[in-house]
Amino acid sequence: MVPCSYASLLQLWTVLASATAANAQQPLHAVKPFRVDLSAGVPHITAGIDLGVLKSLKKEWLDDFDWQHEEKELNRFHHFTTSIDGITLHFIHERSSDPHAIPILLNHGWPGSFTEFIPVINSLTHISKTLNGKPVSFHVVVPSLPGFTFSSPPPANWTLEDTACIQHTLMTKILGYETFATHGTDYGSGPSYTLYRNHSDTVRAAHFSFVPFLPYLPEQLAAANITLNTTLEKDEQANALVWRTTGNAYFSVQATKPNTIGLALYDNPLGQLAWMGEKFISWSDPRQGTPPSVLTHNDILRSVSLFYLTKSFVSSVYTYYQNPTTFSPTYPEPGTLPTDLGPMLFSAFKYNVGYWPPQLLKKIGNLVYYKNHDFGGHFAGVDNPPALVGDLREIGTYWNGTAL
Repeated sequence: MVPCSYASLLQLWTVLASATAANAQQPLHAVKPFRVDLSAGVPHITAGIDLGVLKSLKKEWLDDFDWQHEEKELNRFHHFTTSIDGITLHFIHERSSDPHAIPILLNHGWPGSFTEFIPVINSLTHISKTLNGKPVSFHVVVPSLPGFTFSSPPPANWTLEDTACIQHTLMTKILGYETFATHGTDYGSGPSYTLYRNHSDTVRAAHFSFVPFLPYLPEQLAAANITLNTTLEKDEQANALVWRTTGNAYFSVQATKPNTIGLALYDNPLGQLAWMGEKFISWSDPRQGTPPSVLTHNDILRSVSLFYLTKSFVSSVYTYYQNPTTFSPTYPEPGTLPTDLGPMLFSAFKYNVGYWPPQLLKKIGNLVYYKNHDFGGHFAGVDNPPALVGDLREIGTYWNGTAL
């Protein structure tokens, strides 16, 4: 081994010391500055209400919406409440000047309310003519379903059949109409159909844009030898299938866990706007807000405001939990319907979330009139008011107001 000189050892020590000092300045785990910035990572996926639409609705609600003006407009109609079987029942009652006017009860659904029929009330009270020239007008009654807006929440075991009973009492015993007609949509079709089927002595005609029976799927239509011949019929069936496949998650939640969604959104106006506003938008004609539709952002905000201000969002969704089998998959067997049923009329709208061809409707009532409309959706009273008014007036063609 060659001995190292003192100078060589000193040089080696200097190199090692320098390397050690450099390593001491570089920690084993590097630490870097960090800021919370999650905005860029939030996915803007349109599966439900569009974020931009919700922001626009929120801005209009905060900056432009005038609740005092809305109250003034609503109070142009005659509002009443009465107590029946422990339920405080709110209703609008507008009488025609025509002594021969037909009394009619209009039933809304969810997330609709009595405001769904505001655009058609005055037109219905005016004297007009049916397609065959017969004079027709209506005394119009629009109740709020129990648990909706100004009607009190019902007890836990309340059903839509119970709603039909108190509505029958309202029309016959409180308002004094010996006979009347009814219209129903969405969950409101439940009590209206019960009135039509179980009280045929006084309910002498019914009109529907939705019925409490599940629409047939394509394979069921084929098995029943029901063929859809027009493009409009096929479009209506396709729109109904969209709801069956991707549009009914809310239904499952409200029918099984109403408290969860109800309490989550109870004091959350923006949450209620997202939850209900999405239905108004997606269940209506895409041309909403353009004539003949009067469904605007303001109309949606008014509806949601009513639920929020009356604290009735929770009780309204309980309707699903209390009536999980309202929309029956089983249609009445031939020969099981009452033989004295009055005439039944139906209006189909292209963008409704359910589609029933005439062959199905004949299974549930005495179908005398069926009209397809290529404009409109689930909320016909605001989505195509002239069409709904025109079809309701056809009740006059078949009306026999004599109690059986």
